[in-house]
Amino acid sequence: TKPAFDARPPTTKPAFDARPPTKPPFDAAPPSTKPAFDARPPTSIGKSTSIGGGTSIGKSTSIGSGTSIGKSSSISKEPASISSAPAPAPAPAPTPAPAPVPMDEGEGDADLSDPLFVAVLSIAGGDKEKAMKMMEDPDSLMQYPEVVKVMEETAPVDDMVEDKPPAEEDKKVAALTTKVDQMEVEEEEPLPLVEDEGDPREHLNLVFIGHVDAGKSTLSGNILYLTDNVDKRTIEKYEREAKDLNRESWFLAFIMDTNEEERAKGKTVEVGRAYFDTEVKRYTILDAPGHKNYVPNMIMGASQADVGVLVISARKGEFEAGFERGGQSREHAMLCKTLGISHMVVVINKMDDPSVGWSKVRYDECVSKLRPFLKSCGYMIKKEVKFIPISGLSGANLKDEVDPTVCPWWKKSCAARENNTDKPTLLQLFDSLEISGRDKAAAVRIPLLDRYTDRGTIAMGKVESGTVRQGMKVEIMPTRQKFKIEGVWANETQVACARPGENVLIKIGGASVEEIQKGYVVCTAGDACRACDKIIANIAIVDLPESLPVFSCGTTAIFHSQCVEEECTVTKIFETTNNKGVVTKGAPYAKVGMRAIVMIDIARSIPCDTFDDAPFLGRFTLRNEGKTIAIGKIVKLPPKKE
Repeated sequence: TKPAFDARPPTTKPAFDARPPTKPPFDAAPPSTKPAFDARPPTSIGKSTSIGGGTSIGKSTSIGSGTSIGKSSSISKEPASISSAPAPAPAPAPTPAPAPVPMDEGEGDADLSDPLFVAVLSIAGGDKEKAMKMMEDPDSLMQYPEVVKVMEETAPVDDMVEDKPPAEEDKKVAALTTKVDQMEVEEEEPLPLVEDEGDPREHLNLVFIGHVDAGKSTLSGNILYLTDNVDKRTIEKYEREAKDLNRESWFLAFIMDTNEEERAKGKTVEVGRAYFDTEVKRYTILDAPGHKNYVPNMIMGASQADVGVLVISARKGEFEAGFERGGQSREHAMLCKTLGISHMVVVINKMDDPSVGWSKVRYDECVSKLRPFLKSCGYMIKKEVKFIPISGLSGANLKDEVDPTVCPWWKKSCAARENNTDKPTLLQLFDSLEISGRDKAAAVRIPLLDRYTDRGTIAMGKVESGTVRQGMKVEIMPTRQKFKIEGVWANETQVACARPGENVLIKIGGASVEEIQKGYVVCTAGDACRACDKIIANIAIVDLPESLPVFSCGTTAIFHSQCVEEECTVTKIFETTNNKGVVTKGAPYAKVGMRAIVMIDIARSIPCDTFDDAPFLGRFTLRNEGKTIAIGKIVKLPPKKE
């Protein structure tokens, strides 16, 4: 006969059997026997349909005399001859935990071998019908501890999901969060400590300024030679090179002028840098260019200096050319005062020239013309200016005093302090200078001159205030980015810290070359200087180009402050003061020789501060068409933004 639920002929494969038709349909157990309850999972669990006497656990439907636990139902006791997907024979029943409660024989739908039913029957007080009704609502059974215990004991191992107590999970999550936070703020490995605190001797920066061909590079080179910083063989090499160029007197200048272009033309272009020391102090020589086309380079060199060395040529015609209107001697001296150089040493050079011959008359003539000019620049002549005659080529009065037979009047002049000093030589004069205003406990301020890449970003600058140390946190102005100092070098020697006045190289960790620019200022993190694009300043008009007859609103210029160079525009003139002290409120313009209080707009924000709070960040110079038209100091800044 045709099997139930099979629409195909009897010779074909039985319904719901995936195996070949030669194998007979599977029957889990003889219809006359009742399968024992097995708490373990069957080998086949799924959404299959079983018709017969087998046992099915899961989302299946069982029609027969078997027992079904879960979302199944038991409908009939009659067996059937057709089964679905094959399943293995049931395993023997395990030993029941509690003793079964006596029941009437022949109760097919109450399996006394089922520990769950036995526990429910015990709860129902032996009432079979009540126990069966309770079994129909499995969710309500979970309130009884006996049922929970049986479920835990008989639950399949593979299906068990170990639920972690919420408190334990929270602890793990909290621990993981803490670990991640620690990873985010984890400090880098400590840098190798550098115990060298640097040379305890005071350090001074000397900038050599003056007109073209005054002898600045020759003087600098001879100082290095006399202090044993250049060997004899190198000097002989430079002598041969200078002789080949028919410039035999230039060989000492070649020590400072290393560029081929500089040597060929005899003109310094870049600021030369060299080091020497004495028993008392350490010095850095900054050899500034004297040509008017390179004044911006001179400003950059002078911005680092503590002492200005104004080199004046005593040769007939050269002094007049450098000091007359348009000469660089005047402009350089004025710029030095503007840039904060408080000590000026005026060196009257080339005293051994045949046109001079160490003449006291020529020396006094030069000094008498320089005194009133330097006083007009703001120098206190008796305290801040020293005069000394020298010969940069022969070395007279540099390290050793000039021979009295050549210059008999110098010793008497020194003893009488006619030149504001009693030191007979230039090096002794340098050693006697005292620089005030250096506060090593203040906030760090390092205006940057340049930067380059060498296994990290290296910045070059001079420590103006505070003490910079390896490992300290700093803030870069005006970008307000924060970094860490990974290394400090003073005069190319790695040190643990650098004090005010030192020329340093600092390695800034985590910074790219684009983030560190010339003119930026390295400050103590959390105590930085200001960054503004608008200032109110007190200026003095010193010169004006021919195309600019008066200084008025709308005047444009290049703003120089430390190493900053930015375009600026005068937007308002509050008042002017003429040479007689007459103040004019709201004046429309100012002329040469006047002072004015003005508002200046700068093209971009620059690091700055008022002159009273930080003099080295409060001074500036205005230049237009190659001329210095005004010098000034910042008196007020816009209020800080919250």
